[in-house]
Amino acid sequence: MRIRDDVLRFPAYRGNESTARINLDKNESPWDLPHELKEEIAREIKKIEFNRYPHIHSRPLRENIAETYGLSFKNVAVGNGCDELLGYLVKLFTGNYVIIAPPTFSMYALYARFHGIPMREIPLRRDFTIDGEKMAKEANNAAAVFIASPNNPTGNTQPEDEIAKILDTGAPVILDEAYWEFAGKSLINLLHEYPNLIIVRTFSKAFGLAAIRAGYMLASEEIVDALHRIKVPYGMNALSMMVASKLLEHKELVMRRVRYIIAERERIYRKMGRYAYPSQANFLLIKLDAYDFLMRRGIAVKRLEGRLRGHIRVTVGRREENNMLLLALKEFQEARNCG
Repeated sequence: MRIRDDVLRFPAYRGNESTARINLDKNESPWDLPHELKEEIAREIKKIEFNRYPHIHSRPLRENIAETYGLSFKNVAVGNGCDELLGYLVKLFTGNYVIIAPPTFSMYALYARFHGIPMREIPLRRDFTIDGEKMAKEANNAAAVFIASPNNPTGNTQPEDEIAKILDTGAPVILDEAYWEFAGKSLINLLHEYPNLIIVRTFSKAFGLAAIRAGYMLASEEIVDALHRIKVPYGMNALSMMVASKLLEHKELVMRRVRYIIAERERIYRKMGRYAYPSQANFLLIKLDAYDFLMRRGIAVKRLEGRLRGHIRVTVGRREENNMLLLALKEFQEARNCG
């Protein structure tokens, strides 16, 4: 037996599996589902025939998503987290390279490297917005352009007019809206105007369903059909489809929790003053090299590298968790000033 050399050279993904008391490192929802909703889900589980495969292309969930956002189910594809969809999308289109705008979500580069597709990096401006003009100049020969809005890890949305410059080239634009509920801003209204626009979203953040691994894509019928030609059949299990569909019926719970997170995000931002950047997601970028200090106090956050070395990304948690974070960061600043 011999494993391919290029596989062994590929860097393994190392997540943070810390045993911290307060986990503010993965941009998860701070709440589990309410007990009564879990009971409702448990009753639905009893109806599932476990000996049968789920729908070949997950049509029941696609129909529920389409109805929620006023689309046809033919405009929707679903996957095991939006990461799976990104993995398919990176190899769906012809082109010489993919374009990314760092600092941004690391999985875009990871999937491009995995499939042997060259990358062209056009860094974000100083204010963390994309340079639409530069990206548009490179887009004609691109297999895809990846844009996150709100962007991870900077937290800002990208200007619609800058994205439109790239869409106008006709190149496939994969717009990652994983955190759109916290911004209250989406470009879903442009789907019918731009058949090259692909919007990718997740149930892991605002919906609080990170454990079930469910994501979805909104795009033209042509792109959805093409994706299903290379996507494995029966790709999403019946349990995940059912739970995601159930949460779509409880949007009022989701949005109530979103409003709580936004209020707490703004409170942390005000408390942190000049160290925090404005955010429209469920996390904040903070210019303090406090990762180790916080870990010693049982608070896990995301350590950043490259252009953002010396920064941390902090997920907004429950108020009591955020209070402990703020207290620890105050202690860090005092210790640094004394030193």
